[in-house]
Amino acid sequence: MIYFAILLTALVLTVIFTPISARLGHRLGLVDRPGARRKHTGIVPRTGGLAIAAAFTVTLLALLVLMSGALPDLTTSWLPPQNDPKEGRRFLALLVGGAFCAFFGFLDDRYEFSSLPQYAIQTAAALIAITGLIFIKHVNNPFTSGSLFGPDGFPWWLIGPLTIFWFVGMMNTVNFLDGLNGLVAGVTVIFCAILAIHMIFVIQPPQLSVAVLPVALLGVGLGFLFFNFGPARVFMGSSGSYFLGFVLAALGIIGGARLATVLLILGLPILDVAWLIYSRLRRGVPPSQGGRDHLHLRLRDNGLAERTIVVAYWAFCALFGGLTLLLDDRIYKLVALIGLGVIGLLVLIWAARTAPKDEAVSPARQSGR
Repeated sequence: MIYFAILLTALVLTVIFTPISARLGHRLGLVDRPGARRKHTGIVPRTGGLAIAAAFTVTLLALLVLMSGALPDLTTSWLPPQNDPKEGRRFLALLVGGAFCAFFGFLDDRYEFSSLPQYAIQTAAALIAITGLIFIKHVNNPFTSGSLFGPDGFPWWLIGPLTIFWFVGMMNTVNFLDGLNGLVAGVTVIFCAILAIHMIFVIQPPQLSVAVLPVALLGVGLGFLFFNFGPARVFMGSSGSYFLGFVLAALGIIGGARLATVLLILGLPILDVAWLIYSRLRRGVPPSQGGRDHLHLRLRDNGLAERTIVVAYWAFCALFGGLTLLLDDRIYKLVALIGLGVIGLLVLIWAARTAPKDEAVSPARQSGR
């Protein structure tokens, strides 16, 4: 019952905040117009990320107040029990880091930062997470019951760089993926639904108190989809892609280092980013510049309908993400990851060979249309 209340609260707040953020975008002139890389119709504000961040933050703040016992007259026995005394610090770091990403993403939308300031923002967000004890300490060994690098996990000198790489990579993956109406929001919904089920029903002991995080973001994603699924009335912009990338990266760590789960759900978008960086470097093009050589945009230029591509992405992510709920053995998960990589690579090669040759990359905004 508590999870349904959290989901409904986040959803309703998003439905309330999104039109407000859209009006703010129109008033400030933060809008996308059709042309060049952008294939949408009409003038669409790109400030929806502010609503996403605000709805998630308000929902989580309310939960933190209740969990802290700050309202003694209110019965809180229905709240999930906390198993880790450091959860509050991690939740706070998630809030601070998310607000940081949304704020600087908003500035990025307004002033159109170059790639170097964007990477600096992403790195700073990762450092906020590390300060709040959100870092990658270990990764399960797929061949044994232990962890890589032994029971103590990664050495101290590797934890920081590895965690920064994880956050920067996830934020750029979401940023690069934000190219079709409803694509990122739908993938976020699938990610959060699978992660919540995993935390509540699959792993033992269940992580009931931590599961409120993906449930809240699930409600936010569903609420935003109402406005963002084509034809979109608002885009999330950099404020949304930075925020979601940061939160998804953090959830993959807070949820018990379920990195294999994250990689299976987001395997195709991550593989697309790796392929895009490789292909652009091979052509002598900076990876940070905008273009229509993303997989979803290549499929669009090949003549596939936008909704078909978006739903296919959702299905792909849901299929491989669902395998994490069915596969207990680490070897099977490794095989699934390899299978995902092979299938994704074949799709990328096919799309690269069949897409129109006009892939000129311009210094346009990377996120958005």
